[in-house]
Amino acid sequence: MLVGVAQIEPRLGETERNLEACLARLEAAAVAGCELLVLPECALTGYVFESFEEALVHALEAPGSETGELAAACARLGMHAVCGLLAREDDVLRNRAVLVGPDGLVGHYDKTHLPYLGVDRFVTPGEGPLEPFDTPLGRVGIEICYDLRFPEVTRALALAGADIVAHPTNWPLAARTNADFMTRSRALENRVFLLTANRVGRERSAEFCGWSQIVDPMGTRLAEADATSEALVVADIDVEEARVKNIVPKPGEYEMHLFGHRRPELYGALVEELHPVETP
Repeated sequence: MLVGVAQIEPRLGETERNLEACLARLEAAAVAGCELLVLPECALTGYVFESFEEALVHALEAPGSETGELAAACARLGMHAVCGLLAREDDVLRNRAVLVGPDGLVGHYDKTHLPYLGVDRFVTPGEGPLEPFDTPLGRVGIEICYDLRFPEVTRALALAGADIVAHPTNWPLAARTNADFMTRSRALENRVFLLTANRVGRERSAEFCGWSQIVDPMGTRLAEADATSEALVVADIDVEEARVKNIVPKPGEYEMHLFGHRRPELYGALVEELHPVETP
């Protein structure tokens, strides 16, 4: 099937304009033949808010009218889409990505790892679970931006059966090495398709690095955007490739069982806070 990532330039606090841009990308993806489109982190709201109060004013209900419009477009176009937004639940803010399809809202994921940056300074972290959503296209997991720096997130999604990991992000220029190395590593070490949708342009003092991409289970970039332009990037994938976790060049002589050779009994330190680090 054909999948896509949309590299766009949202504008801070301009929800109506941003929604129109996302809907336009959905239309373009449908014309191209895509069945799944991933849009950037905070694509509907923008990211670089300077206070909790400012962010709360522009945060959205999700599910709400905006996610309803995305779902209606998906129903009309016969597509699925992952879109990032800043969500509010009473006086709590969440950095959220929703998965919508022809039948409406499939589910959502709230960012679990928060850098001290932009609106994430005022956001409450998600509690998981780190599990993929079942769709007619395959099992789709979601992680957001900084989550990719923590290999346990992608691994947990892969262990839970994810075929595709949708990765909406707002990587600034300083994070360009993430786009260079980390996307390929996460896809390769877990044998999943990774769909990274970054944004471009500038928002207040932040400039973003683009380079949205689609990576296959061998760590090969199937398609990628440049650093500065809005773009729709598409690639043809076969989710069955992500379900092959055993690599056997020569049976009985050369075999690698990616999940079967794991030694969880040795990994206790990964979940122990041995050296607490103070955060702001």
